[in-house]
Amino acid sequence: MKVLVTGSSGLIGSAAVRHYDSVGADVTGLDNNMRQEFFGPMGSTQWNLERLLKETKRFTHQSVDIRSRDHVFELVKTIAPDMVIHCAAQPSHDKAKDIPLLDFDVNAVGTLNILEATRQHAPDAVFCHMSTNKVYGDAPNEIPLIELDRRWEYANPEHFMASTNRAESIKPFTPCLALRRRPQTWLPKNTESTLG
Repeated sequence: MKVLVTGSSGLIGSAAVRHYDSVGADVTGLDNNMRQEFFGPMGSTQWNLERLLKETKRFTHQSVDIRSRDHVFELVKTIAPDMVIHCAAQPSHDKAKDIPLLDFDVNAVGTLNILEATRQHAPDAVFCHMSTNKVYGDAPNEIPLIELDRRWEYANPEHFMASTNRAESIKPFTPCLALRRRPQTWLPKNTESTLG
């Protein structure tokens, strides 16, 4: 299996790299350390990339900016991945207000580049877009839930429809789409200074 992970040196991306490498997949990571540009030297993910290169067996790194359509298309065409896990993003909602154009270019244009490259050059690939529930502001924390035996469910089914409708807007790009909206996440081996 060939897996492409964008944002591979970040929190969620590096966890995906380690997982798929551990089960024998050929993993290509795409990350250009934009966190350092967003947050300064303390935001750099270089230390995490170095750790991944030491700890993994089937991982290769590509320093590609997801805003660079030509580079993204060429990479996806060359790799022809079976799965794309898209984790690359400008992650700070507070920072977004200070850098709206850069935020849009990375989060919207970059995502569109990955989606379209997958549609054109790896149409059978599973596409998993990792996102955050923070796109809804604090509203998710106020939505009434019902506790079931093994999970929580929305008390009002219309709340579920609002989030699935957003995911459906990108469904035409790939028939195998998974959209995961995660709350703020902490994983082992990550420090507070690595989060935005």
